[in-house]
Amino acid sequence: MKKDFSPEDELLFLALGGSGEIGMNVNLYGCQGKWMMVDLGMTFSGDQYPGIELVFADLEFIEDRAKDLLGIVLTHAHEDHIGAVPYFAAELGVPLYATPFTADLVQRKLEEAGLADGVDLYVIEDDHGTLNLGPFTVTYVPLAHSIAEGNALLIETPYGRVFHTGDWKLDEEPIIGEPTTEEELVAMGDEGILALVCDSTNVFNPNPSGSEGAVHRGLMEEVARHAGKRVLVTTFASNVARLQTLGDVARETGRQLCVAGRSLDRIIEVAQATGYLQDFPETVDFDTAMSLPRGEVLILATGGQGEPRAALARIADENHPIELVSGDVVLFSSRQIPGNELAIGRVQNQLAQRGIVMVTDRQSAIHVSGHPGRPELEALYGWLRPQLLVPVHGEMRHMHEQARLGRKCGIPAAVVQGNGDIVRLAPGAPGKLAEVRAGRLVLDGDIIAPADGEAITMRRRIARDGLLIVVLDSAFEPTVEAVGLPLDEDMPNFLEEAAEDIRKAIGALRGKVARDAATVHEAARLAARRAAQRWSGKRPQVRVIMLGIEQ
Repeated sequence: MKKDFSPEDELLFLALGGSGEIGMNVNLYGCQGKWMMVDLGMTFSGDQYPGIELVFADLEFIEDRAKDLLGIVLTHAHEDHIGAVPYFAAELGVPLYATPFTADLVQRKLEEAGLADGVDLYVIEDDHGTLNLGPFTVTYVPLAHSIAEGNALLIETPYGRVFHTGDWKLDEEPIIGEPTTEEELVAMGDEGILALVCDSTNVFNPNPSGSEGAVHRGLMEEVARHAGKRVLVTTFASNVARLQTLGDVARETGRQLCVAGRSLDRIIEVAQATGYLQDFPETVDFDTAMSLPRGEVLILATGGQGEPRAALARIADENHPIELVSGDVVLFSSRQIPGNELAIGRVQNQLAQRGIVMVTDRQSAIHVSGHPGRPELEALYGWLRPQLLVPVHGEMRHMHEQARLGRKCGIPAAVVQGNGDIVRLAPGAPGKLAEVRAGRLVLDGDIIAPADGEAITMRRRIARDGLLIVVLDSAFEPTVEAVGLPLDEDMPNFLEEAAEDIRKAIGALRGKVARDAATVHEAARLAARRAAQRWSGKRPQVRVIMLGIEQ
């Protein structure tokens, strides 16, 4: 068993995020004493972290070995692959590598964080561009995805070649970019692939993910079907191919295009700066859009995941310059990300209550996934013919299922790993060597803190059970205040009884302990909590403040 986990004459793989979950992708490859990071992403918080929006992988393992880290190679520009860059890249102190579209978005993030001069960012200009990092030679391999410049990485090492897919799909009509061909992938397989480190997101989908070209036709039919109505389309801002499609649909249906959402504005600007969306139609402002006949405007808006501050939520709440009325149409050209169901439902219910028609990808062919279904996975296995499959980018059920599928398709071995598992890929039989800490961090206000730290744990407890504050003066006379207990009109009676219980508990103390601050403190805390449980069934957090008393 390794002690210092420094890679020796071997090839190691370690995920610090993105294995056993969808999002927050951070992967490490180790070889001959050096490490290379692939992607540095984040995820968005759920109810388990009250007051938190952003969650990161804990990078302690590689921060402790930063002198051996050679660089961070970014596969594409989705937030779950680049979102943590402005928070950790400067501290890690190594160069970043990305293709032009990704590099432009990353550069803007660094500028916003005041780090533009503190982080070296190198742009890989050419398709199939190559970079050398110590024992690693990395070649970008363009693959289709729901963003411009999705890439796999072909990683050559002294111990074999790894094909790291990033996020990908197969698309016969990709709209944006030119993915690597089947023939090129077969040729890579002919030269030998040691390990395929592969996206598992859609492994349970028995069908191919579908093409952007088909979405173009679906959106054309759907928008044309609602002639005379104001139509709003919400989609993922980063999907440049979808933006191109919507620009074409607006032009072909005789509608003016209006864009609502800062992230859409930013993506359009970056895409045009890097050579995409060159024939995108001129957009109109909100006032112009509202003055046009209803059937002559197509609105492109953020907020398809129910984000409360996004344009669609504000429009649904009638708190936006864009207005929709009964009979108008909202097309959800996006999939529902697991965990966002309630937020999306709230927005859709608001729209429905006002008589606005909604169409989702379940009703019409207006969206396709950016991740491979089973037929696409099977095709890639056949082209590359790896010796080993390492599923990533999925929950455990996704990764185990992909391992089963890979073995069924003839891949000799598969290793299912989770965040923190160090896996030796070569030489010898592949398998798990050790397990290291792979925790989570949260952005809490302006501070990055442990996700399992005291602050978040206490906040969760208070959210669940409420808070009691007990103030004892120098004579141990209590004053009680309650926050978050469901007592309403019973609150005054509860507070009076809780104070009396505290008096009795302190009065029952005898001898030296009757003046011992710690003993009095604990007696007051327990008495207050028992009173709250008796009245409400809740066991709130209790804070006792002792005035003028040394503790």
